[in-house]
Amino acid sequence: MCGSVPGKYSAAEKREGPNAKNSLEANSAPVAQLDSASPSEGEGCPFEPGREHHFSADDESGIRTAMFLAERAAAAGDVPVGALLHVDGWMFEAWNEKEARPDPTAHAEMLALAQAARVLGRWRIGGTLYVTKEPCAMCAGAIAAARIERLVFGCSDPKGGAAGGVVDLLASPVHNHRVAVRGGVLAAETGAQLRAFFALRRGRGNED
Repeated sequence: MCGSVPGKYSAAEKREGPNAKNSLEANSAPVAQLDSASPSEGEGCPFEPGREHHFSADDESGIRTAMFLAERAAAAGDVPVGALLHVDGWMFEAWNEKEARPDPTAHAEMLALAQAARVLGRWRIGGTLYVTKEPCAMCAGAIAAARIERLVFGCSDPKGGAAGGVVDLLASPVHNHRVAVRGGVLAAETGAQLRAFFALRRGRGNED
């Protein structure tokens, strides 16, 4: 297990391997239906089962950081979804890279979890994951498998969300790990970020 030195590890560093830095950064708005061509983007750490547990005053700042990361996805032509994972004094940053790689599994949540597993040297990750949009089924499954303690997300996804938007995989009683979930944090702003991206893409399509 690593983590003796708090640090931040971003998606920009993942191709070169772990490179920790010694610094720590300190309502519903469905959006998936806005782009008909893209319906969805999308025995562990002991944690008391429940859906309303240990929510902090830092949730908004976590989502705002994730929104900043989402802009990096948009700049590369990917749907703007960003993720920030805070665990054991570390922060892991990632953004959607499905188009950039290309890789259908390169969602922001998946990349953040993979970074954390490599750096921390374990698959039972824990911590709090902030993401700008409600996770899809793939990401929700990975979040539970990684024993994430808390999930905080921005806008809901009524076409592909798996934390209550369409299904609620994280609340399923069949899981041996329950994730505390808070949705709708800065939902209007995260929804507007996605709407702006899709509007720009449609506009470019009309010009072509």
